[in-house]
Amino acid sequence: MIKKSFSYIGIFFLNFLSLLPTSLLYIFAALLYYPLYYVLGYRKKVVRENLVKSFPNKNIEEIIKIEKAFYKHFTRLVIETIKMASISKEELLKRVKFNNLELIEKHVKNGQSILACTGHYCNWEWGMLAISLTLCPQSYVIFKPINNQLFNSWFYKMRTRFGNRFIAMKQTLRMLASTKNELTMFCFANDQTPVGHQIQYWLPFLNQRTPVLLGLEKVALQTNRPVIYFKMKYIKNGYYEVDCETICDDPSTTAEYQITNMSFNILENMINENPAYWLWSHRRWKHSKQENAG
Repeated sequence: MIKKSFSYIGIFFLNFLSLLPTSLLYIFAALLYYPLYYVLGYRKKVVRENLVKSFPNKNIEEIIKIEKAFYKHFTRLVIETIKMASISKEELLKRVKFNNLELIEKHVKNGQSILACTGHYCNWEWGMLAISLTLCPQSYVIFKPINNQLFNSWFYKMRTRFGNRFIAMKQTLRMLASTKNELTMFCFANDQTPVGHQIQYWLPFLNQRTPVLLGLEKVALQTNRPVIYFKMKYIKNGYYEVDCETICDDPSTTAEYQITNMSFNILENMINENPAYWLWSHRRWKHSKQENAG
């Protein structure tokens, strides 16, 4: 009961914060960086370990520079996520621009449903929120629910404000079947960590053997829908652009694991170019191949 009360208070406070001007929220984000990094050290050990293993050729000074840039980005990400509760359509479209939309529009004109994927890079939450305001197919975003039901409901309400529908990962196939006669776009965050006993495939990613989800590829092969990658990039404080890149137009012509490999190659190139904007605080490599084999 006490935990539930704190959740209600927390949600009320977050909704209040979201009503503040975006410019003021960015001042809070800049201030939040210092206690988060220097005092609390939020997941600092995880971030440092991930960076060191991902960039073995960088010295410790370079690693720390990326680490600090990540925490500054992370505090902005926290504030921008809170802002989702009240951001207007006009402000969101001003802050998130999509490029190369003709790659998607050609399929829509032909009555083809689409699969899209992205990673936890830049502000993927804003990117997913802006999709329904930019693209005409009904979009379904695959996600992992949060354990706290109140905060999960709060996030769901924010994420679906402008017409998106969020589908729990376990319900993906059921929703695909029920909407097979509709023009839709299913969106996957392809860089999540699979549950240990469900790992089926490993690939080289950021200089490490990495277990990956195969959901996107399996759905692509089952439905033969074209696959698009949303490449998000940071422009300046609070502004992003999303480049659409085709992974494949016809999944039936691809080799085994080709779709999965291509999506991770795109993400890896983005991270190598601007490493601060990926979610380094996530324990992405908590499973080992030896553990899985055993």
